[in-house]
Amino acid sequence: QVELVESGGGSVQAGGSLRLSCAASGSGYTYSTYCMGWFRQAPGKERERVAFIDFRSRSIYADSVKGRFTIARDNAKNTLFLQMNSLKPEDTAMYYCAGSVNSYCDGVYNYWGQGTQVTVSS
Repeated sequence: QVELVESGGGSVQAGGSLRLSCAASGSGYTYSTYCMGWFRQAPGKERERVAFIDFRSRSIYADSVKGRFTIARDNAKNTLFLQMNSLKPEDTAMYYCAGSVNSYCDGVYNYWGQGTQVTVSS
């Protein structure tokens, strides 16, 4: 059983920063070899792709966050991060960590965290 647990969400003013973390655990899940990523979903909106990082730590970002967000991974600690700077009210959403069983980020994610809320006020 694979478990992903997010933390680090909160409320900030526009222009502020937050750092999200996602701790992965579970037997048989070799975290370092798989693509990991972040999604977000705002009330009344569809789930949106935010950022992804493959097993070689190559990253992909949504245009809406490019230049403001940075995804990173610590394979020694089985932890995924999302550094969010210059936050905007439109970044307000529930942020979810997702884990793949593929090394490359091909869009298939098998494991999900419970989410952490990010609220940005203007």
